[in-house]
Amino acid sequence: MDKTYFLTQSTSLILVIAISLIFAFLGILHSKKFPGINNYLTANRNIGLFSLTTSLVASALGAWILFGPVAAATWGGVGAVIGYALGTAFPMIFLIYFGKKIRNEFPKGSSLVEFMRKKFGKSLFKLILLMTIFYMFIFLCAEVTAVALLINYISGTELWITALIVLVATLSYTLYGGLRASIFTDNIQMIVIGVLLFILISIIGSSSGNNFSFSLINEKNPQLLSSNYTPGYTAGLTFFIAVAATNLFHQGNWQRVYAAKDYQTLKSGLIISFFIIVPIVFLMGFIGMVSFSIDPSVRPDLGFFSLLLKDQREILSLLIIILGLALTISTVDTLVNAISSLFVVDGKATFNLDKKTNYLKISKYFILILSVIAFGVASKGFDILYLFLLADLFCCAFVVTVFYSFYNKVNEKTAYVSIIIGLVAGFLMFPFPDFSKSLLVGVFLSKDLFSPFISQSLLFLSFLTATFLPAIILKIKFR
Repeated sequence: MDKTYFLTQSTSLILVIAISLIFAFLGILHSKKFPGINNYLTANRNIGLFSLTTSLVASALGAWILFGPVAAATWGGVGAVIGYALGTAFPMIFLIYFGKKIRNEFPKGSSLVEFMRKKFGKSLFKLILLMTIFYMFIFLCAEVTAVALLINYISGTELWITALIVLVATLSYTLYGGLRASIFTDNIQMIVIGVLLFILISIIGSSSGNNFSFSLINEKNPQLLSSNYTPGYTAGLTFFIAVAATNLFHQGNWQRVYAAKDYQTLKSGLIISFFIIVPIVFLMGFIGMVSFSIDPSVRPDLGFFSLLLKDQREILSLLIIILGLALTISTVDTLVNAISSLFVVDGKATFNLDKKTNYLKISKYFILILSVIAFGVASKGFDILYLFLLADLFCCAFVVTVFYSFYNKVNEKTAYVSIIIGLVAGFLMFPFPDFSKSLLVGVFLSKDLFSPFISQSLLFLSFLTATFLPAIILKIKFR
């Protein structure tokens, strides 16, 4: 029996092409006014408050917000929702302090990795660069896959078609205009995202009536709101640690730190972004709990759509597609330009090629190769959550050592030791794909030797270990 979709493939395809082309056209048209490598990397360091804020928020909120917080809330409850929201937004607060430090000490820079190259030797700097690119590439795959699955869910459009259109359109203006094009389109995309989220969440609230409340959740699934619900605490801390750590290594954020016209603009933009991101992510998680309480049989990550499209209204399907595309393209253009800029800025120190080498040109070929791989992943609809969690683990192992070095002198050997120990310990606790065991718990040692809390909290404990064990190593070293 054929599945009934909310829109025809032709209607969906026309909309995907039209929206993608509009953003591509606007990005290219705007960038023609601002040529040059400085605009490509840092938007000539003169971005004002409105553009900076909308770009920070649009880049942070990808298509994942339609799936991730909604699903996490169904098993982690309000604790997971709070952790997810704060983890997404808290890097904005951290960047107020780290951003001031890096702008003062390295005013002509454009990346965190470039700053780390000055702090450490070339060997460790390359490891940080590799980890950063790996994380952002996984993020790129996840975003393209998410929007392809979304369009497929609504209209049955094959995954590869959506993935191809989105990637080609985004690459066309981002590789041409760089950060300047990315920030300009982010401004428009954030307005679209804000308006559509307000409309769609309002529709869910009004159509759900009294069911759109904490009372319903407390009646149907009281554990999700209970202060005694242990998974809520572990889930919340897991999301906070993982999401906050990874976003601190997001080159797109660091580009915007340097792009702000002055520190006061940066500080205000980061604070405003924090207070915009938190309620949006929290609301999406709340919707997940409501959906789960109304109908537990609905797939957890489709809770938002199940509430919104229960009457199969075509107009709402159109709005969801526009929202999904705006969320995805605003994130993908940031990732594309971020990876490209790392190659341009740090390529010379990494590869030591001929002095006449055009690293900007090479970076574009590199991005095209990564985009082809991302296209392949998205076309198959692979679940890359596990790979994403692995990338999170890498970031957790690096985060304390890297940012401790902002304010304290750390030699390269000590930094290496702390990071490697954090990685190894985290890997030992990191769960297998079925989350039933890890190398330490269940392989090297029997699960029976560990308490139920440990065997059921492997992901949380792996992130906790990878993050804070390096801090202990640094503390011992500098005692």
